[in-house]
Formats: sequence, C-alpha cells, structure tokens
Amino acid sequence: MAGISLHGDENFFVNPYFGQSRTFEDALLAKDKICLNFDSMNQELVERIMQQTDAPLLIQQLNERIEEEHARRLSFYEWIDEHTKAEFINGKIVVHSPAKKRHLTVIKLLSRLLSLYSDSKNIGETFCEKAMIALTRNDYEPDIVFFKTEKAAAFEEDQVLFPAPDFVVEVLSKKTQKVDRTTKKEDYAAHGIAEYWIIDPEKEKIEQYLLLQPHDKTYFEPYIYLRDEDITSKVIEGFTIPVKAVFDEAVNMATLQVLMKG
Repeated sequence: MAGISLHGDENFFVNPYFGQSRTFEDALLAKDKICLNFDSMNQELVERIMQQTDAPLLIQQLNERIEEEHARRLSFYEWIDEHTKAEFINGKIVVHSPAKKRHLTVIKLLSRLLSLYSDSKNIGETFCEKAMIALTRNDYEPDIVFFKTEKAAAFEEDQVLFPAPDFVVEVLSKKTQKVDRTTKKEDYAAHGIAEYWIIDPEKEKIEQYLLLQPHDKTYFEPYIYLRDEDITSKVIEGFTIPVKAVFDEAVNMATLQVLMKG
C-alpha cells in the first residue's frame, strides 16, 4: 500500500495567546473562555446542518463516509508492521520518512532519562516511537509516550494498540510540525492527555502544553523553555531536567545521575 500524503483538516480552533505572566485563577478564566468557544463552534456546526432541508440525507452521507473510513482503518491495521512507521490520521495513511540523526538523538536522550527515572521510581511505563496510540478516530505513533502505573498495569504482552497515554512527546521535523501543532495537539487534548511536549531540535527549545483541569479538552497556551532553563513535568512527579539534557550527551548523563540519586 502506498503512503498517502496528509492534507489534513486545518486547525479549525486556535488557542488565543494570553501571555504566561498570570495567576492560576486568571489562567482558568482564560481556559473557560476557550472551552466555551470550542463548544459553541460544535453547536453552531450542528445547527447549520439541522437548518438544511436535506439534513437526514447529509447525516446519512456522513455515516457512510464514517463507515468507509472505518474499513480503511481496519485495512491499515492489517497492513502496518513493526518495520514501518505510519499513522492513520483523519482517514488517511501517513507514512513517515527516516528521521535525521538530530531527531533520533533527542528521542534517545529524553527516553533514557524518562525510562530509567520512571522504572527506578516504579511510577509508570515509557515507550518510544513504535507504540501505536489508538484514539477515537486516529492512530498515532508518537516519539515518546508515558503511562502511569495504573494504566500500564492493564497492558498485555501481545498488545499492539494502546489507549491515550498520560504524557506525550513529539520531536518536530519539517514534514510533521504542522500536524504536531494542530491535528495531534487537538486530538491529544480532546482525549485527556494531560501533558504534551513539542521539542524543536533545531532551536533547542521545548513547548509544554497542559490541561489545567481533568475535564478540559483543549490545552492552555504553552510554556516555552529554552536551552539554559529547567523544565518540570506536571504529570511525572519529581521529573525536573535541564532542557539541554535532551540535546547534549554529557549534560544528559549528569542529569541522569542526579535523577537516580533523588
């Protein structure tokens, strides 16, 4: 099966920029405005359909499209193997090209820290690159995922499809950055993934997206961490690292020693 280029839906909902220097209460108020705006857009779409005289036909056509997409998704499951990095996004198969060394290095360094830390603390399970995350409509293979112990305890040895993790990392590339910042970001938030890091290996920075409340379905605007700063996970307790530890081998090893002593 040939790979199908992704020309996915544009980001129909963009978080406005509120600035980072605010109280937690201000952040919650801003977040409520975002959620209300998101809900009103969905309601407006439903109302627009219901105002059409052929609404039943439109809904029937939509159901047929959904059934066709579901069949393609099942075919995708039959086709994909452990050697192919591909995802099923909005009805289309996206096959990824081989990653650059810079990209692979970031994954290696961060997954080393996260895996050894979580294993030593017995707080969860970390997978990288080939864990297939099956959400309501789409299937993703994020660069790094972390599941808390409660969720990971239910996994079976032969399992190949996994639920929404608690923490996700995507490392940007020119071909994937648009999807990472739009479709994936929306989908991850909608499925309750509490923390999402987007790592830019060229600019050496990390964007940290958070759900401020358990019921939230959109991320608040990101906190940006540069090379000389430290970043603390809100999901993985006690996991604080220098940003440069995901770009520099020597700093990574020094950070690992600190984490293991903590």
